[in-house]
Amino acid sequence: MARLARLRLSMTISILLLSIVFALFLGVIMFVLQLPVIWAFIATLFFLLLQYLIGPAIVRGSTHLRYLKPGENPWLESTVNEMAEKSGIRLPRLAVVPDEAPNAFVFGRTGGDVTLAVHEGLLKKLNKDEVQAVIGHEVGHIKHRDYLVMTMLAALPLLAYWISWGTFEAARWSRGGSKKEKEGGARAAFFVVAIVSYIVYIVSLACVMGLSRMREHYSDAYSAYITGQPRQLQSALAKITYGLSLSPKPTTGARSFYIGDPAMAKQEFQHIVKRKDAYDLDRDGVLDERELRLAMEKEAKSTWTAINTWFSTHPPTFKRILLLREIENEMATGKYASSRIYDHI
Repeated sequence: MARLARLRLSMTISILLLSIVFALFLGVIMFVLQLPVIWAFIATLFFLLLQYLIGPAIVRGSTHLRYLKPGENPWLESTVNEMAEKSGIRLPRLAVVPDEAPNAFVFGRTGGDVTLAVHEGLLKKLNKDEVQAVIGHEVGHIKHRDYLVMTMLAALPLLAYWISWGTFEAARWSRGGSKKEKEGGARAAFFVVAIVSYIVYIVSLACVMGLSRMREHYSDAYSAYITGQPRQLQSALAKITYGLSLSPKPTTGARSFYIGDPAMAKQEFQHIVKRKDAYDLDRDGVLDERELRLAMEKEAKSTWTAINTWFSTHPPTFKRILLLREIENEMATGKYASSRIYDHI
């Protein structure tokens, strides 16, 4: 479990560093705008508290989920209950989202009020073993408690963006300083704050997205361990990515909570289609399993792909599948154990 400590350490460091950076950042803004510095700290604490309190309500409202009644889906209830017991966590509330796109997610404030939600499309388009693997992934998020960390951290880049947008608009609409030097100085100050805020937004977003991608790998590995069937999650991820790539619905602000990011799925699918001829080695017009495997290995080594995912909430599907294949190969040797769950990350 030593590797799990790396995830927990990363989450702790990210919270501390981003909190300190934002406190200093807001302090500088207050100084430039000649406002009391204490209000920067009060504003930061208020914003984080507000995000903590209303975050779950926003997710519920934006996804239109419906909580399941006891006995409404016995198989799903039994599967989640079995995995929760095996993982040593409290049983989450179960919900279904009326959406044909295959997906699932967890959210909540504490271990006692976590919700595990699945899309109707997931239950329809995946078989039971694949759905079980997806549930194992979501249980991994609950086990690692990363859903709470992401809820809090995601608020900070958003705050920086709002400050950048607000101060830029204030500078744009303020009058020039040809007649009134004070107004001209205020306009310049607003522009400086807007530029600095946007830089902080980009840097903090990159940090948050990096942590988000890491937690997905950890939950994938946990699913492989708890189900003992990493191949089922490989199959599930492939179906989810394909299904999301065809979804006509726009992405939502809650996409970082999903097992699959609709925006990335569309991008991945379009990229594969464009390069299909390069990967179709036997020129039969169809990418078989071997050709797909070679394509995934090639994509995983691409520098452009690595750069392109810096601001993605999820790792590319092919990287997730390759990780699961490494775990599958180790399981075949009989050496895979609970102490090695996260060794391949």
